[in-house]
Amino acid sequence: MNYPIPANPQEIAALQQKPVDEELVAAAIAGVVQIARSQGQSLDELTAEVLAEDNLLDRTQRIWLSNIVIQAWQSLS
Repeated sequence: MNYPIPANPQEIAALQQKPVDEELVAAAIAGVVQIARSQGQSLDELTAEVLAEDNLLDRTQRIWLSNIVIQAWQSLS
């Protein structure tokens, strides 16, 4: 992977300055999972946040993303 996994919210925010590609998205998801774990958040809590209504993603996209987050959580165990 060309991008290191972000270790804090500031590093995730800094990814906004990079061109978006699959590796950047993977690094961001891995970073979110690791940060959530470091803050004592459970997988259920994290997926609930992903599935929460927002103005960025529709329900189908949120479900797809939550499945990716679950896979990342399990892979990074």
